[in-house]
Amino acid sequence: MANPWAGEVALIIDGERRVLKLTLGALAELEAGLSAGSLVELVERFEAGAFSTRDVLALIVAGLRGGGWTGSERDLIAADIDGGPLAAARAAAELLARAFTLPEDR
Repeated sequence: MANPWAGEVALIIDGERRVLKLTLGALAELEAGLSAGSLVELVERFEAGAFSTRDVLALIVAGLRGGGWTGSERDLIAADIDGGPLAAARAAAELLARAFTLPEDR
């Protein structure tokens, strides 16, 4: 089970339950991979509902890596995410929220 107090989010990918977490290393990799802007701008896009599918994919990959996954974006292109793009977007938004809020604020 994903531990929200540790910033974890669960997502079922290709029938397998995965735990995603934005560790410091995963956040650094995410920031380096953003085509433009910063993590603050990424958070602002999600808060405004102006995020892209590229933002969602980048967050899911970073969260999977933070959870110990060793795959790449290419591995997710044909993956079946339970709940589809909407579930992926929700998981990405939860990852951001859990990474940047204190446990007592959740």
